[in-house]
Amino acid sequence: MAAKPKPKDRDFLNHLETYLSKRDGVDKLLKISRYATKIILASSLIPETKSIVPRLKTFESSVGVSRKAFRLGKFVQDINALRSSRWESNQELVLILIAYGGEGLYYFVEQFIWLTKSGLIDAKYSKLLQKISAWAELVGYVGSVSMKVRDLRRLRDEETCVASTIEISVSRGIGCEGEDEKMKMIKEKKTLKVLSILQDLADGLMTISDIGDGKGVLSAPSVVSSAGLFSAIVSTHKNWVSC
Repeated sequence: MAAKPKPKDRDFLNHLETYLSKRDGVDKLLKISRYATKIILASSLIPETKSIVPRLKTFESSVGVSRKAFRLGKFVQDINALRSSRWESNQELVLILIAYGGEGLYYFVEQFIWLTKSGLIDAKYSKLLQKISAWAELVGYVGSVSMKVRDLRRLRDEETCVASTIEISVSRGIGCEGEDEKMKMIKEKKTLKVLSILQDLADGLMTISDIGDGKGVLSAPSVVSSAGLFSAIVSTHKNWVSC
């Protein structure tokens, strides 16, 4: 029987078009632009006396406001995630409610923060809304990291089981191509899950900085900006692969 031809790699420009047609795709590119700019401003690469510094600050601020517009209605995805969730214990139910509930509230409040930044809502409510948003985001990250750590443990258990099956098959001289492919997929999932956890931790660090009004060692501009850029790069990679 003839072997199936290897699927042709997707054309780069078609892939890029699909990526940029997604809300998250454009949002993460804006995030990279913003935090790369913040890193430049936090470093000594450009002297404060240079005329480009005010323009970079304006650009960074404008991109931050633009990103909030991409969150309009995004809380609906968390509502749908809650509706479609399945759980095997009350502990899992609590984690799901914390993760999706916190993130959903964060995206919902972010809409009103965008309206205050745009001038439609009185700016006096901005600080209160930002506090509510930051705390909701932090709660969401706690739930999200907990769920992903649980998923990572399950993947490790599955990896151990498949490795044992491969070992037995090899010792008996039995082919195990299917198990090898399964092991490869598990390892890829593990890598993406670890990156996702690190991304949530980086975003959580920025959220803690927001809650603390930028005070503390971990709230240094260079630290927060680096965490933001790392998070943006991981998100971009995940979204690119998912396309």
